[in-house]
Amino acid sequence: MKPIYLLLLLLYAGNLAAQKQLIFLHNRWVEDHTLDEAHPDFGICEWQAITDHFVAAGFQITADLRPSGTDARQYAAKVVQQIDSLISAGTAPSDITVVGTSKGGFIAMFTSSLLQNPAVNFVFIGCCFDNLIEEQPDLQFCGRILSIFEESDEWSQSCRRAKRYSRSKISQFKELTLKTGLRHGFLFKAMPEWLGPTVEWAKAK
Repeated sequence: MKPIYLLLLLLYAGNLAAQKQLIFLHNRWVEDHTLDEAHPDFGICEWQAITDHFVAAGFQITADLRPSGTDARQYAAKVVQQIDSLISAGTAPSDITVVGTSKGGFIAMFTSSLLQNPAVNFVFIGCCFDNLIEEQPDLQFCGRILSIFEESDEWSQSCRRAKRYSRSKISQFKELTLKTGLRHGFLFKAMPEWLGPTVEWAKAK
């Protein structure tokens, strides 16, 4: 390889490693339907607007569309591999954030538990529920964690019980309760109420 091409490759790799990385994991509706199909209660999932917001905020984003019926644990193992690859390429763990909404948040929780890296950032959005620990007794949160849920959401609640149950290293934990009145549909929308805190969390030193 010519020296100039090698230099450009090294510069590109260096810039990629220096940029904050965000892995976005969407909700289950997007698994089972096209992006232009409206949920009967919550409308269109604004996946494109959500991912565009993260790009505009300066993140190098990974936001794959999962196939229908994706196994959450298996997919979490794939995300762990993505994170390991980023770290091996020179990205600092503290510059990596995994953001998940609903089932995507469930995958993010499994990723946190499997990865066990206290420096990596996580945002769990609308994904915890009362009997989570009973159903997933081996789930152990680890990392720097922001939990966001909506007060009117009948499908998700606080993550604090799961946080107290976790014996792994949680370097920081914060939880926000939204009051949009949109029930579970709040995470279908590219809303500043949850996008803003998510970006702030991912950019924090």
